[in-house]
Amino acid sequence: MRTQVAIIGAGPAGLLLGHLLKAEGIDCVVIERQTPDYVLGRIRAGVLEQITVQLMERLGLDARLKAEGLVEGGFNLADGERLIRIDVAELTGKTVVVYGQTEITRDLMDAAAPRGLEVIYGTEDVTLHAVESDSPAITFRKDGVDQRIDARFIVGCDGFHGPSRKAIPASVGREYERVYPFGWLGILADVPPCNHELIYANHERGFALASMRSHTRSRYYVDVPLTEKIEDWSDERIWDELAIRLGPDAAANITRGPSIEKSIAPLRSYVFEPMRHGSLLLAGDSAHIVPPTGAKGLNLAASDVHYATAALTAFFRHNDHDAIADYSAKALARVWKSERFSWSLTKLMHRFPDDGPFERAMQVAELDYIANSAAAQTSIAENYVGLPV
Repeated sequence: MRTQVAIIGAGPAGLLLGHLLKAEGIDCVVIERQTPDYVLGRIRAGVLEQITVQLMERLGLDARLKAEGLVEGGFNLADGERLIRIDVAELTGKTVVVYGQTEITRDLMDAAAPRGLEVIYGTEDVTLHAVESDSPAITFRKDGVDQRIDARFIVGCDGFHGPSRKAIPASVGREYERVYPFGWLGILADVPPCNHELIYANHERGFALASMRSHTRSRYYVDVPLTEKIEDWSDERIWDELAIRLGPDAAANITRGPSIEKSIAPLRSYVFEPMRHGSLLLAGDSAHIVPPTGAKGLNLAASDVHYATAALTAFFRHNDHDAIADYSAKALARVWKSERFSWSLTKLMHRFPDDGPFERAMQVAELDYIANSAAAQTSIAENYVGLPV
């Protein structure tokens, strides 16, 4: 098989890129290790910045997003005594939309066949070849048959554990990583949210987050040590802990119900540079991971896809090699700013094991400053809603 762009990974980043390239008249194919049902079964966050919404609008795949997405004009920081509302709409003139990553993926998957985007699921032993050359290739096995795709470019949208980043020599790449000493224990339940906007809480017992997927489905989190096991956390124990950490006002509005899904997700900050080597481009989690504090993961992948689409379109339309060469620097400039915001919000809202009275006093002082400073709230708001691309 021969194509102009071979995309590895059929999560939202890979599918979004495939659709955008097809819309520009660029031939591409997407390959994915898992089955469609497995891909759709991955529960992820769903606070969308404007870049993500705009790309779906550009493709004309935003009908469900507009009908079902919850437009949010702000969010809240809780310090144990009060809710500090960050009025994103007032401070920036912009909003975010709550719409689950699973739903974005479903919209992109459903549109693939009608729009002629070829997606090959269930691939095994995916290997990249000759990425330094102008004729890279991918080999894989599908249903026991060895196959090969020859392309002009390969884009790795295959996540942190995929083969794409590993195809870049260690002598070329550089990794930056911070592994956090806790994870997020999440519960998903078909109950109305306790607040119409997200609440990030800093309590003496630890962090908590109240969020939602819809008016009738809620997602809550508490941070726990990495040694915790999910089987030790009954639904009742999670609801009790949330009621304490979120504070009395939120607790009074919590509706309890049986969990649909429970899990503990470790947190890390990670960046790999460069995001392009030869004819290989990286996008999304293959190049960077952010802690979920601030909801930047999916949106960073979308901004990568925006830059990659522009670079590849310029190359195939105008033979613009500089656009390809500039991709990594453009993408990384936004990546690092989003990493900074996610890291700073994580530090502000979590209790780290080594923190003592001084660190706790600094958190209290910072939250009090934010509560009383329009400038501080504006800075948080413009980062939360998404920096310009």
